[in-house]
Amino acid sequence: MIRFTIATVTFNAGTTLGRTLESVAAQTYEAVEHLIVDGCSTDGTMREIHRYVERNTDLRHPHSIILVREPDNGLYDAMNKAIAQAKGDYIIFLNAGDTFHDVTVLADVAEQIERRYNPSRHPAVIYGETDLVDEEGRFLRHRRLQAPERLTSRSFLSGMLVCHQSFYVRADIARATPYDLRFRFSADYDWCIRVMLRAERRNLALHNTRLILTDYLSEGMTTRNHRRSLLERLRLMAHHYGWARAIAAHAWFVIRAIVKR
Repeated sequence: MIRFTIATVTFNAGTTLGRTLESVAAQTYEAVEHLIVDGCSTDGTMREIHRYVERNTDLRHPHSIILVREPDNGLYDAMNKAIAQAKGDYIIFLNAGDTFHDVTVLADVAEQIERRYNPSRHPAVIYGETDLVDEEGRFLRHRRLQAPERLTSRSFLSGMLVCHQSFYVRADIARATPYDLRFRFSADYDWCIRVMLRAERRNLALHNTRLILTDYLSEGMTTRNHRRSLLERLRLMAHHYGWARAIAAHAWFVIRAIVKR
């Protein structure tokens, strides 16, 4: 039975965390480890977590919940801590405000993988689509960038086509590919590319579920620092694909934004 580690990284996220915790608790799939990494929040975050733990003990099939509460050096450092401690076969990052699209998401994903793959050759990555929601969890729109039918390490030359929260990575691959803490805003973009490159070297599949996996809270750190994020991503794109392709891709991003105004 495939076991999923859901990693939720928090810091002063008390106003949005509850919806995420409820979404995890509502999953019908039983083999779930929920790893919460909190950077010593000072708001109502811990109150939400304690309520969640108490409710979990009353469930017929409670999830495993592990809380790590200690200072960190930012979001991606905390995510590396989660990767290092994950006990599941796959790790899923679902942060405060983000939720699973449906209560059967993990069950549906597990059924696909167990039906189609030999356990010794499970995909390196499982991916799908994402919807954007507001702070109340209300649907805003489908994510503009759509997951490609066939994902490769070169797909991200067109931008981050798969949302980080809808990009499930085999834990052994994730542990071998930690986030690069030199990048403050786009380390997730770099991480996804490096994960896919490692998968291709090992001839492991990148599996398209063709499902909407995540409802993503649209106002994240990268959104709030959009300009700095784009400059950082340009550097990363040049590193992975070369400056000529990176500049051409970003020129197209600018043209597309102008046309859509």
